[in-house]
Amino acid sequence: MTSFPPSGNPSLRDEIAAAAARMIAEDGASYGAAKRKAAEQILGTTKVRGDFMPDNSQVEDEVRAYQQLFMSDTQPARLLHLRKLAAEIMLELEQFSPFLTGAVLNGTAGEHSDIHLQLFSDSAKDIEIFLLNKNVDFEVTESPHFRHPGKTVETISFMWRGEGVHLASYQTSDLRGALKPEGERIERTDIHGVRRLIVESTHE
Repeated sequence: MTSFPPSGNPSLRDEIAAAAARMIAEDGASYGAAKRKAAEQILGTTKVRGDFMPDNSQVEDEVRAYQQLFMSDTQPARLLHLRKLAAEIMLELEQFSPFLTGAVLNGTAGEHSDIHLQLFSDSAKDIEIFLLNKNVDFEVTESPHFRHPGKTVETISFMWRGEGVHLASYQTSDLRGALKPEGERIERTDIHGVRRLIVESTHE
């Protein structure tokens, strides 16, 4: 297996981003898997250096462009539905300071997208007990911590009105600094922010 030459190639990065975006929009692939598969399709067995791969921000922009071009008749309604549902769930979970993140927040949610929330509590068990008392059947896995690479947090997943919901459980102390924008993009928002997005979309 050979490595890709060290000279810069923005057009290759753009091509990989566009191909990955198509997989995310059409098939619901994760960003990491889509980028790897896109690079394979374009370059075959040639190994691509990390700095030749598009970052998630670039792929997100391509997903948005793809949806506007090919899914403008269905995607906005799907996004609005998921945001309204997210607001309902966040109201139910308000004692755990819920924040919306992911595709439903950034506007790229499509047919295969789930709702991703970050909760902040002294104990993940409190969230589990709350859901058990609501007769919610859930599974527990782990997902990466948004601030500490290599660290994971408990993630509670279940179906709500036919949609997948994932609750990443953080310590209350993690809430400090959680609202700081990462670059130019807002990574999470509370229920008030979600309601604003809903109002804005209904007036477009």
